[in-house]
Amino acid sequence: MYTAQGKMNRESVLQQYYPTVRRQALSLQVRLPAGVDIDDLIQAGLEGLLDAFGRFDPTAGAAFSTFAHQRIRGAMIDELRSRDWLPRSVRRNARDVEACMRKLEHQLGRVPEEREIAEALDMPLEEYQKLLLDTNNGLVLSYDEVVTEQTELSGNGGAHDSPAEALFSGERKELIAHAIGSLPEKEKLVMALYYQEELNLKEIGAVLDVTESRVSQLHSQAIKRIRAHILDDL
Repeated sequence: MYTAQGKMNRESVLQQYYPTVRRQALSLQVRLPAGVDIDDLIQAGLEGLLDAFGRFDPTAGAAFSTFAHQRIRGAMIDELRSRDWLPRSVRRNARDVEACMRKLEHQLGRVPEEREIAEALDMPLEEYQKLLLDTNNGLVLSYDEVVTEQTELSGNGGAHDSPAEALFSGERKELIAHAIGSLPEKEKLVMALYYQEELNLKEIGAVLDVTESRVSQLHSQAIKRIRAHILDDL
């Protein structure tokens, strides 16, 4: 990957990291609407890789692989965030759920249960669970997006910060870790299996002995709890 002068070679970097770009694109695609082209994600990831190649400073102490990983994923998330495919009504309902969660947590002094959220929203549990599915299937709801929105709202992000770079900021990382720690055990397990173990929804369903749709609901609800928790602390 390096030339005789100790500099990284652009073509070698592209060749070596292409499998990483493709793997990350596939991991995102499994929770996106069918209309999202895998090639678009790969292209965005390659652009992120080239950005990492151009900006990497070997004297900064970080390994290029770590820096590239952040840039690749950040570029893909930025590409997806630029596509506003969710109907406004679904986005509005998602915000209503998060506001309801914050209100109930203050009232109850604990994380509200699913049925309590549905009752507070004045809708049957089945309708609330369908709403969770709608929002989970229409967005890439990941740590990256949560941190990006927090950065934008708090005004603490640099002009060139990617979502992944923001994630590794100590203060924000601690805030997210605290939010995850407050999740109900089943939702916490879903997040760990999904983001740390990189299992897909079907595999997580097999571990928890629930349907894939139920895993999607739990994932969506967990993200909304984290967002509500973070926004409440701003």
